[in-house]
Amino acid sequence: MDVIVRPTPELRGEIGALSSKNYTTRYLLVAALAEGTSTIYYPAHSEDSDAMRRCIADLGAVLEEDEEKIVITGFGRHPKDIKELNVGNAGAVLRFLLAIAALSPDITFVNTYPDSLGKRPHDDLIESLQSMGVEIEHRDGKLPITVRGGAPKGGKIRVSGAVSSQFLSALLFLTPLLEEDSEIEVVNDLKSKVVIGQTLEVLEQAEIVIHASEDLMNYKVPGRQSYQARDYTVQGDYPGSAAILAAAAVTNSDVKVHRLMEQSKQGERAIVDVLRMMEVPLTHENGVVHVLGNGHLKPIEFDGDAATDAVLAMVAAAVFADGTSRFYNVENLRYKECDRITDYLNELRKAGADVEERQAEIIVHGRPGELPGGVTINAHYDHRVIMALTVVGLRCQQPLVIKDAHHVAKSYPGFFDHITALGGNVEWVENGTL
Repeated sequence: MDVIVRPTPELRGEIGALSSKNYTTRYLLVAALAEGTSTIYYPAHSEDSDAMRRCIADLGAVLEEDEEKIVITGFGRHPKDIKELNVGNAGAVLRFLLAIAALSPDITFVNTYPDSLGKRPHDDLIESLQSMGVEIEHRDGKLPITVRGGAPKGGKIRVSGAVSSQFLSALLFLTPLLEEDSEIEVVNDLKSKVVIGQTLEVLEQAEIVIHASEDLMNYKVPGRQSYQARDYTVQGDYPGSAAILAAAAVTNSDVKVHRLMEQSKQGERAIVDVLRMMEVPLTHENGVVHVLGNGHLKPIEFDGDAATDAVLAMVAAAVFADGTSRFYNVENLRYKECDRITDYLNELRKAGADVEERQAEIIVHGRPGELPGGVTINAHYDHRVIMALTVVGLRCQQPLVIKDAHHVAKSYPGFFDHITALGGNVEWVENGTL
């Protein structure tokens, strides 16, 4: 399904932020790795979190869910012996479960999204697992991948953090369950350190002990630990809310988004600080971000590594700033569902934006007025690109058609419902053209 986004000068209203996808997937995993029954309140519903639900059930966890919560009886350190797992298009779920699959004798991760997740590399994690005695068959680090494990060994482990922090998170979930103590050394830099903070927070809540160095590059992990069954409450999601807040910033708005904790460890919380730097009128109190947008924005420079999943929404806002903005240290955007630098900027140019790319930078020459629009654009099956292009479409002179916009469900199934509730002029169509 495609979406037509029509010019929308004003947004008004209040919404509750969707629940955090990152926290939900981590809570689902630690609940599955516990021997006992855990309860997760307000879990996210998205393609990613649903993929984790499906996969842990396939691995032997028992799930019961109602509108408020999900109750999970875990399989502990003994996942069910199955032959295949299908993670859909969920990169984090794949990487976390590649590590957990090392506890099983033989699992093949199938490739059902060859044009998206099927193109993403996982070599860094594969090499680490192989150093632990796990036999892995793969195609240049890409799906399909077969893991033949059963008896992974701890000890000294090295992992590159240059492409993704998810490889390190995967090892942090696995190593506490091993017989041996482990020492994990991160080499070649570590992207998205803030997200590692989320992993460590969830592990601590599950009563797992991990000793991390201050720079998050070295870890001592005692072996023979057990995940404890617990109750968890999922906080509101900043990555998805970033697009809502950016939309409010570029229009005349009076928008409130609830359930966004001021002290959250989500790096994408920086969207609030970035909009303040752009002189967008807003307040953030008692978990509510209140934007009184007037469409006037100042350009900024921002290190995007700590807020990777909010950068595209920030760029969408910067398209309408009065001057040139620069987002740097963002190379890992190239290794997501699509190349979120080249692919995204190509679509922005079609809409009329003046943008440039470097290997690790996005440069935006903002124009305070409206973009021409009036084109059909390709979001490359990427939920973050879909949301960010929607922000731009609200402030175009002519409509934008976003192809395959239903892929927004990967993280935020209700995104267009929320945009519509705030007054956004969007319409679902089949095979939309202009």
